Amino acid sequence: MTAYSPSKGDWAVITGAGRGIGRFLAQHFAAKGMRICAIDIDAFEAEQTARLCGDGSRGRGCDVSDRDETFAVAEKLIAQGVEPSLLWINAGVGTADTVSKAKPETIDWLMGVNVYGPINTAQAWLPVLRAKTGAKHVGVTASSASVTPVSGPYTLYSTTKQMTASIGEALGAELAEDGIGVTILCPGMLNTQIWNAAQARPDRYGGARSAPEAAGDLWRAQPGPEVLAQGIDTVLGRGGGWCIIPTEKDTESRMEARHRAQHHGYFHYAIADD
Repeated sequence: MTAYSPSKGDWAVITGAGRGIGRFLAQHFAAKGMRICAIDIDAFEAEQTARLCGDGSRGRGCDVSDRDETFAVAEKLIAQGVEPSLLWINAGVGTADTVSKAKPETIDWLMGVNVYGPINTAQAWLPVLRAKTGAKHVGVTASSASVTPVSGPYTLYSTTKQMTASIGEALGAELAEDGIGVTILCPGMLNTQIWNAAQARPDRYGGARSAPEAAGDLWRAQPGPEVLAQGIDTVLGRGGGWCIIPTEKDTESRMEARHRAQHHGYFHYAIADD
């Protein structure tokens, strides 16, 4: 994998950039001299992020779960000269729903954003990324839920975020021959507004709904996305790979427990030679 170092003036296209991890990523790479194309389902928030990132950056509204819209927005931006050396597939949503009880529209929403969204984004932007000369990189924001045992009331979210990480692995394999590294970011719980993601839920998935402020207390008690900076820079500097940054005390122990369980569930079967 080729090490990636942001170049001044290069474009970074970041989805889900209206707030939270996406806005942090935008400002982080803008501080390194990159021009930012902030994409978010909330066009106003995307434009706010672009303003925070300085002259030359821009914000666009886009629902990444809508394939046609994702391609149309990408086509328009590319025609305007946005040819990224960095594509960060970050948009994601979460709910406190389980696989066995979630409503169909809730399942469709999480699958649409967390699974189809990364695929739509990759297919829309990778042709221009591949064609660009110089160092190039792709980031995929997964979650600590992608690498820890599925538990608690967020089993549907965990299921889709494990799929997000798998898409990142798939892209890593597919882009290796082009010399393009892929970083799979797996942050622990952070002070973001993912707890209130349904405030921007499209009508086809049940419509917008705001959670009570008290629902965000647990997230507000966590560190901000800034704690991701050093880990991200380190992994990009070595060309990509897993970037797992636990923020909860029990995350690492639960990861170890999962790997032990997988190991003890492995049984060797001697395959006879022909």
